[in-house]
Amino acid sequence: MTTTTTTTTTHASASMTTRANHRHRVVRHRRIVAHGRRAQRAAAISDKSAEESSSSSSSSTSSFTTTTRDDDDIAGNPYEQTTEAANERRELFNEIAPVYDALNDALSLGLHRAWKRAAVKWIGASSGMEALDVCCGSGDVALKLSSVVGGRGDGKPGRVVGLDFAANQLERAAEKERTLRSADASVDSKMAPIDWVEGDALSLPFEDDSFDCATIAYGLRNVSDIPRALRELRRVLRPGAKLAVLDFNNPSDSTTAAVQGFVLDNVVVPIADFNGVAAEYRYLRPSIERFPRGPEQVDLARDAGFREATHYELSPGNLMGCLVCTK
Repeated sequence: MTTTTTTTTTHASASMTTRANHRHRVVRHRRIVAHGRRAQRAAAISDKSAEESSSSSSSSTSSFTTTTRDDDDIAGNPYEQTTEAANERRELFNEIAPVYDALNDALSLGLHRAWKRAAVKWIGASSGMEALDVCCGSGDVALKLSSVVGGRGDGKPGRVVGLDFAANQLERAAEKERTLRSADASVDSKMAPIDWVEGDALSLPFEDDSFDCATIAYGLRNVSDIPRALRELRRVLRPGAKLAVLDFNNPSDSTTAAVQGFVLDNVVVPIADFNGVAAEYRYLRPSIERFPRGPEQVDLARDAGFREATHYELSPGNLMGCLVCTK
C-alpha cells in the first residue's frame, strides 16, 4: 500500500547534512537564550530570598543555600508552557529521531510496547474504524492501530492518521511503515492505510466528529496548552469515541517519585549520554514534575467536555499512567 505524508521524505545527502548542521546551530542558540532567561529568574529568586533572610530576626541564625542546575545541559525548555518552549521541543524531537526507537527499547526494557498495546485496547479500536494518533512520533502506536482497524468493518475500510509536529519523526514513521509492509505481504494486506501529517496538536487540521478513536502517547506533557489540546481531541472525535493519553506518571507517592527520579538521573541520562543526546533526555524529569497528576488529568478531561475520564497507573511501579476518556 502507499504511504501518504505531507512532508518530503527523500533528500540529497548534502542537503540533509546542511539542514542537520543548521538545526544544531538553531537548537544550541535557543538553549543558550532559554538558559539566560532561567538564570535571570534564578537570580531574582535568590535576591528575594536574600532580602527575606536579612530582614529576619537577629536573634536567630540561619543558613540558606540556593543550588542552580546548569540548564544549558537540558534541551527542550521543560520549565515553561509557551509557544517558544513548544518550538524548542519540536527541535528536540527532530534531533533525537535517529536514536528514538532504540533508546525507547533500551530504557524501558521493551515495556513501552506493552503500554502502547494497552492504550490501543482501552480505546476499543476495531476493524473498519477511523483512528487518530496525535504526537505520533516515530509511529509505534499508529502502526499498531493500523493492524487493528485494517480490513473492513460494517462494509467500510479502516484508516489511521498519525500527526506530529516533528518532520524527522514523521520521516522515521513512514520508513518503518514501508519496511513493515514490504517485509510481509500478509501483514500488509491486514493493515489500514496510514496518512502521516505534520501538524499542531493545538489546532488539529480535521473536521469535527472525524474519528472513532484516538491516542496521544508521550505527547500531552509536551504541548504548550494541555486544556486546549484536550478540547481539540474531543472536537475531532465522534460521540461515544474514546481517547487514551499514555505518558509518564507524575506520582504523588514520595517513594515512587524518588525511585522514578533516581532511574531518570542514573539510568536514562547516562544511556542517552552514550548515544550523544543527554541534554535531550535530561528534559524528561522536569517535564514530568510539572505534568498534572492523575486526578488533575481527570479534572482537565472533564473540563474539556469528556463525559467520562479515568486515570490508570501502570505496572511496574506505577511509573507510567494512562488517562482514558469518553466523548
